[in-house]
Order: sequence, then C-alpha cells, then structure tokens
Amino acid sequence: MIDLDSRWLYTLLVGLVAAERGIELVIARRNNRWLASRGGVEVGAGHYRWMVLLHSGFLVACVAEVWLGDRPLVPPLAVSMLLVLVAAMSLRYWVIGTLGHRWTTRVICLPGEPLITTGPYRALRHPNYVAVAAEIVALPLVHSAWLTASLFSFANAWVLRARIRVEEEGLGS
Repeated sequence: MIDLDSRWLYTLLVGLVAAERGIELVIARRNNRWLASRGGVEVGAGHYRWMVLLHSGFLVACVAEVWLGDRPLVPPLAVSMLLVLVAAMSLRYWVIGTLGHRWTTRVICLPGEPLITTGPYRALRHPNYVAVAAEIVALPLVHSAWLTASLFSFANAWVLRARIRVEEEGLGS
C-alpha cells in the first residue's frame, strides 16, 4: 500500500486553485479589453497591487504553513472546509457568469450602464467578496493552516475595505 503524505495532495489542491486563478486572470484581461473598447473607465487602481500581493502571498502561505508548520490533516475539518471551498467557488463562478464581459479583477465602470441586479446580485451587493472571504478561510483550513486563515482574513478585510469603497464610488452608489 502506498503511504501518500496528505501535504502533497494539499499542495496539489492549492496548485489547482492557483491554476484556476490564472484562468480567471486571462478572462479578466479579455474583459478589460472589451470594457475599454466600449468606453470603460478604470477607477481607484491604487489598491490593486495590494490585492495582487495578498492573493499571491496567500497561496504561498497556505502551502508554506502546512509544510513548515507540520500542520495535520483533520478529516472532519478537511471535508467541511472542502465543502465551503466548493460553495465559494460556485458562488464566484455564478458572479462571473452573471457579470459576463463586465467581470474583471480591476474596477472598470461603463458610464451609463445600469448596475447588475440579477443572479447573486439579487441578494448580495458584493457576492464575489463573500466568496473570496470564504475561500481565504476554507483553503488553508483544509489542512489546518489556521495561522494563514487568520492573518489573511484580516489582511483581506483591510484590502476589501478599500476595494469596496472604490467600487461604490465608481458605480456612483
């Protein structure tokens, strides 16, 4: 019987999440071009580098804490956090599908266009950020990386505070 260290499987999971983020960046860049061709205007770009740093550092920290901190795999916690992760990713994909070409990682506004009020936006003002917050807790806790979940949740709250303010101003809300 093969004795597979769960840390390798966890590293693979984080790698898959990173690959998925890479695909999202490709979609975002395509949508950035689409928005620009229709007069889209980027607002409040100053926070963006902090958001990129946060999300990049988060993925590295997940793996680093599990390996360097020798964090255990606790099956009931792992299963519950995987379910939260899947739910959060499903919510984000619903957001991306609902926004279509208007979804991007930057804040780009189309002057004169109405706010989207369908899909998850019927119930939540910023559903993508609910998904991100859930992922930042769930992904590290799949393998008991509680320090990463805690620190990056606080950092994410700080970045989201600026991001949401920029979005609200850009959308004229």
